[in-house]
Amino acid sequence: MIPLAWYLALSAVLFTIGAAGVLIKRNAIAMFMCIELMLNSVNLTFVAFSSFFRDVSGQLIVFIVMTVAAAEAAVGLGIIIAIFRNRESLDVDDASILKL
Repeated sequence: MIPLAWYLALSAVLFTIGAAGVLIKRNAIAMFMCIELMLNSVNLTFVAFSSFFRDVSGQLIVFIVMTVAAAEAAVGLGIIIAIFRNRESLDVDDASILKL
C-alpha cells in the first residue's frame, strides 16, 4: 500500500509544474495544457484523500471537476482557435492587443 504522503507529494509536484508553466510559457496552447495539469493534480489529491478516509465524496467532487474541465476545454479551445484565426499567432502577448 502506497502512503498518502506520496500521493500528496506527487500532486504538489504536478501542481508546481503546472503553475510554473502558466507563468513561464507564452504560447496559449502550452498555458492551456498547464492549467489542465493543475486541475488533474487537484483531482489526484481529492482521490487520495477519498481513498484514505474511505469516503466517496472526494470522488464525486473529482467527477464534477472533470465535467467543468471538459467544458472549459471546449470553450478555451474555441477561444484559442478564434485568436489564431485573427492574429495567426498563439502568443499571448499578441492576444493582449485584441482591443479594437
